[in-house]
Amino acid sequence: MIYALLLIPAIAAVLSLAVRHDLIRRIILITASVCHTAITITAWHKEAKPLFNGWLLLDKPGLLFLTIVSVLFLACSFYAFGYLASESGKRKQDFEEGVFFTNTPEAIFCACLLAFLTTMTLVTVSQHFGLMWVAMEATTLATATLIYFHRHHRSLEATWKYLLICSVGIALALLGNFFLVIAASVPESNDKSILLGTLIQQGHLLNVPWLKAAFLLFLVGYGTKMGLAPLHTWLPDAHSESPSVVSALLSGALLNCAFLVILRSYQVCLAAGLGQFCQELLLLFGLISIGWAAVFILGQSDYKRMLAYSSVEHMGILAIGIGIGAGATYGAMLHAVNHSLTKAMLFLAAGNILAVYKTKTTKDVSGVLAVMPITGILWIGGFLAITGMPPFGIFLSEFTIVKSMIEQGKIGIAIAFLVVLALIFIGMAIAFLNMAHGKKNDNVEVKSNPDTITSVLPPLALGILTLVLGLYIPPVVNNLLHDVAVIMGGN
Repeated sequence: MIYALLLIPAIAAVLSLAVRHDLIRRIILITASVCHTAITITAWHKEAKPLFNGWLLLDKPGLLFLTIVSVLFLACSFYAFGYLASESGKRKQDFEEGVFFTNTPEAIFCACLLAFLTTMTLVTVSQHFGLMWVAMEATTLATATLIYFHRHHRSLEATWKYLLICSVGIALALLGNFFLVIAASVPESNDKSILLGTLIQQGHLLNVPWLKAAFLLFLVGYGTKMGLAPLHTWLPDAHSESPSVVSALLSGALLNCAFLVILRSYQVCLAAGLGQFCQELLLLFGLISIGWAAVFILGQSDYKRMLAYSSVEHMGILAIGIGIGAGATYGAMLHAVNHSLTKAMLFLAAGNILAVYKTKTTKDVSGVLAVMPITGILWIGGFLAITGMPPFGIFLSEFTIVKSMIEQGKIGIAIAFLVVLALIFIGMAIAFLNMAHGKKNDNVEVKSNPDTITSVLPPLALGILTLVLGLYIPPVVNNLLHDVAVIMGGN
């Protein structure tokens, strides 16, 4: 099963480079994503066998985040079908007009997109910290070309910043691996492997000072990829300049992969009795992240950058949930699911708006509800969902985290948390409502039907999922979330 999860998108990536017809290439993309999702669903009912002496294993945390990755990629692949068709026409027109703007071959885009799925899958099934590091670095290489898709000077700057900052972060994470090896190399230990299961079993034997240093480096290194402030500086540019389908995967899937690796190191620290030390660091980075995001969301004039800073906010909420512990750990796991669904929905809707209005500036966009009604409804619904309004799923996960804060007597943190969320709500409400309402801009040329099936169905499906999770969590999903929370020291 693990072989299939890794090989299907990898082989599809090679095929997308080999075939010459664009339509066949898009069919390969969708077919690979459908197969990947089907195998992931099978993994919920049938346990996958470990491979390579336990280096590859699909445990419950891995299954949770693999499901998020697979579902989002499925939705984005259907969206990409229509997106690539429209971009192909633009590239042809631009070439005929002599405009050197978006001439990246579709084959490279599809291949990198499928390679991105392969590397994210590898992150979720990796149990060896060295292999996790390789997989996370591979995600960087796979996505750099995707960010540079438009070949604009801003895209080049965003790609360069992404590679540079994430490379620094991944270098720190590599140093964390070295420190972890030293922490595991104690005379009392018979097995000095840095496999997750081995480290957890021998947690009481690990060298505590070296393990603390390793976790700090993991948090800073992988926190850079996760988008925790102040390590997030690549994120607004990359999300803003990428095609919206790529932004949806970066925010909804890639950030979660980095979060999962941090959780893996947190598991080891829990086994070594360092839970409180890790929670304090996570709580600190989480509070900084949501505060930082609030400052930049207020008055933000670029709606894609606003969504990017919103991702910084929600990564901070995930860190806060783990840092609070107890019931908030369950809330953090539920929040990871809800944020991914909602943010991907919003980025896809933002792509629809950008395709019609040709601008990312909020003040130049008005009357979305009148120009493209379905996208306008998704835009307002996504705004309500991402800001934690009931009955959407994010309300439930944030409520769970705040409830745990109050139960533990951390009233000051709960108040600060709610105040920052209120400020973010105000900042996003001004932009979203002004864009959705008002008169249509006379300079906007609208097609007869700007809301096509491939452009609205994927974000609509994601929006329905996050709405359902706010009203009813299926028992099988609830049980997995609970089991993962317990593994991470919560209840």
